Amino acid sequence: MEELFSYGTLQDSKVQLETFGRTLQGQKDVLHGYRLSFIEIEDEAVVATSGLTHHPIISHSGNPDDAIEGAVFVLTAAELEQADAYEAEDYQRVKVVLQSGDSAWVYVKAGQPG
Repeated sequence: MEELFSYGTLQDSKVQLETFGRTLQGQKDVLHGYRLSFIEIEDEAVVATSGLTHHPIISHSGNPDDAIEGAVFVLTAAELEQADAYEAEDYQRVKVVLQSGDSAWVYVKAGQPG
């Protein structure tokens, strides 16, 4: 099983049903050292699934006072691959340590350090 920290559209039950075929139960957590911004999504399938043309995206800031709130979901390896397919090419998946001390995957702006 894999843990995925979500701060954006993967928290939406409609997106979860479309992406994984089920809704997920998450545990709240916080990621420090990252800043939130928004990007325009050009992948029509992703826009159709989320209903949004702009999605949140985070970038590593290195400032521990910067904090992103979200939820941790437990996924199978196959579901993690489905999440990879859902995320636009602007994102990359990296492993991070959350405020709880747990490590999880998270999608960050492509080209950023983990």
